[in-house]
Amino acid sequence: MNAQTERLLLQGAAGAIEAARDTALVADGAAPRGVAVISHPHPLFGGTMDNKVVQTLARAFVQCGWTAVRFNFRGVGGSAGAHDEGRGEADDLLAVVEQVAPSGPLALAGFSFGAFVASHGVARLWESRDLRQVVLVGTAASRFAVAPLPAAAHERTLVVHGEHDDTVPLASVMDWARPQTLPVTVVPGGGHFFHGQLGLLKQLVVRHLQAQPPLG
Repeated sequence: MNAQTERLLLQGAAGAIEAARDTALVADGAAPRGVAVISHPHPLFGGTMDNKVVQTLARAFVQCGWTAVRFNFRGVGGSAGAHDEGRGEADDLLAVVEQVAPSGPLALAGFSFGAFVASHGVARLWESRDLRQVVLVGTAASRFAVAPLPAAAHERTLVVHGEHDDTVPLASVMDWARPQTLPVTVVPGGGHFFHGQLGLLKQLVVRHLQAQPPLG
């Protein structure tokens, strides 16, 4: 993402996991607000950790004082293994969290298929970790069983979707969010990949992160 991006090689159940870490922008001597782990879109349709939406999420977190870690799911880039329809990918996410953020404040974010995987990460980590932020973009609710979020997580969660998303219809995300009374931020005219609107997407994420109180 930038000259300071650190390439990592982590380990998961399927073998090596390729990852990239960007350090938080903080004042000298200040500690990062935590670690944000960001999941990418569908591996079988070209999704990687270098996807533009994923990088936009990473930039937003870094700007707001979080260290951002992106990673390739099994079978993508330098990550070993083969696509596992979300089951193994959720295990990949947990393995990454365990190695780059074994303790302390955590954020989970994802785009499309990655948002689906992140939702299951939230479900599995909520009781055991200090999960401060959840950001789900273009959530693939029409194609996968996205996990409902704990009620206590709602005020820490940002769900963003494009009005004219023709990959994941907005209606499917509303059907997932409605029973939870979970707000969805709709980008007018936005498509699945937010072409021409990545700046707006970043602004929405930054606004959400800045609205949350810093670590005490």
